[in-house]
Amino acid sequence: SSGFSVQVAHRIGAGEEAEARNVVRHGLVAALIVSGLLSLLGVSISGQLPAWLGGEPGIRKDATLYFFVFALMLPFSQLNSLSSSFLQCSGDMVTPSILNAVMCLLDVVFNAILIPRFGVLGAGMGTALACAVISLIMTWRCCIHNPQLRLLHAEKGHFDGEILKKAFRIGTPVAVQEVAMNSAMVMATRIIAPLGATAIAANSFAVTAESFCYMPGYGIEEAATTLVGQSLGAKRKEVAKRFSQITMMMAAGIMTLLGALMFIFATELMMLLSSDPDVIALGAKVLRIEAFAETLYAFSIAGYGSCVGGGDTLVPSVMNFGSMWVIRIGLALILTPRMGLVGYWVAMCIELNVRGLLFYW
Repeated sequence: SSGFSVQVAHRIGAGEEAEARNVVRHGLVAALIVSGLLSLLGVSISGQLPAWLGGEPGIRKDATLYFFVFALMLPFSQLNSLSSSFLQCSGDMVTPSILNAVMCLLDVVFNAILIPRFGVLGAGMGTALACAVISLIMTWRCCIHNPQLRLLHAEKGHFDGEILKKAFRIGTPVAVQEVAMNSAMVMATRIIAPLGATAIAANSFAVTAESFCYMPGYGIEEAATTLVGQSLGAKRKEVAKRFSQITMMMAAGIMTLLGALMFIFATELMMLLSSDPDVIALGAKVLRIEAFAETLYAFSIAGYGSCVGGGDTLVPSVMNFGSMWVIRIGLALILTPRMGLVGYWVAMCIELNVRGLLFYW
């Protein structure tokens, strides 16, 4: 998504809309091939994955079924991500926001219908169905409705190896980073799993509760990618720099405020997600620790978006990789056995602050 959508922003900023549409064609074909292969890989390992992650025998069957459905969803998820990124880089931030919000609502509706009948499998089916519906609508909005990106019958696309090369150059560091970051989350799951069901539940719900703080930052990250990308495409370097600074400070201001609210209302947030007193108490404790990371976490989110908009993905990806694996996982391995779940969240708080300083620099 990053490899192709950044090129769309550059082409639109330069006024080359026909070339932007050709990038869209290349992106759709390449992304569906890659996501199809990843889907097959996911299906093939779904039976063994819960055991590899140290899951208790009682949860392995449900975990396998959930991940199996998730793997089948990957092509739709990729299509949604790519089309959403294309729309955002064309300057249409509203359509992806509305459709992704609707996807959340559909997820709730489909889960309410399917979970009582199919249990954990129903949760996977509900999410996959919501994603499939919205991904097709998102692609229609991008490829047929958007005036700058719609694929015209009269306009014949042509193969351009430079588009693929640039996508590979921009996208590969991001892809490696995502694999590294998600594998670090898998490692974190292995670290937390031995702490027991209460700690696992508290961690899961606290991560969800914290998203109320950092999701606005990711919205600003998308804006930063678009604004910086289009400005550089138009050869307006100083404007791009200014947009980068504005988006970083805006993200920091919003997330600092939300972090303060999270600190104050941590217990109430957890009560929205769980009725178990032990889970609520432990989740509230770790949320209050994480509140002290939100300001600098914002710098890393918005700063990364600006770097991607400039086509600079290698160094930021290395910084994310090193911060996650060396600092967070390294500290977690030391602190979690001594302090339990609190130790893991202390490690995460320190890591996010370090990462924020790196991206500010």
